[in-house]
Amino acid sequence: MTTRGVLYVHSAPRALCPHVEWAVAGVLGTRVNLDWIRQPAAPGTWRSEFSWQGEPGTASKLASALRGWHLLRFEVTAEPCATAEGERYSCTPDLGIFHAVTGIHGDILIPEDRLRAALLRSRRGETDLEAEISKLLGKPWDDELEPFRYAGEGAPVRWLHQVV
Repeated sequence: MTTRGVLYVHSAPRALCPHVEWAVAGVLGTRVNLDWIRQPAAPGTWRSEFSWQGEPGTASKLASALRGWHLLRFEVTAEPCATAEGERYSCTPDLGIFHAVTGIHGDILIPEDRLRAALLRSRRGETDLEAEISKLLGKPWDDELEPFRYAGEGAPVRWLHQVV
């Protein structure tokens, strides 16, 4: 069984770009050449998108291979398949990595135990419930990555599907 997904490198210093390609190639077991374009949201950095296909768990391996690299912002998605839910990983230098399980429509699925823990921390007065749910949904990562998601001039446009 295979799944497919997309790696979005939102910003990387130029010197890091070949290392990103090598890391992705190491996970996928094939040569990878990413098409890099300038990232206007962070002058001096580059961005790229790469569609991949592999076994379930490939998104996790890609995120693990790229996490912890200073100044690298990325997201990895995987579509659900017959044997696995979908996944989304988001990573920023300031926040680290975020992981969410996604359903067939791309919605984030929050496990029951994580919701119970958020409620418990809120009841104890350790945190605000809204802030806890915001973290569970990845809002801090979305807030930081949103300016980088806009490719700017010259970015390739990919049509995912056409509805007639």
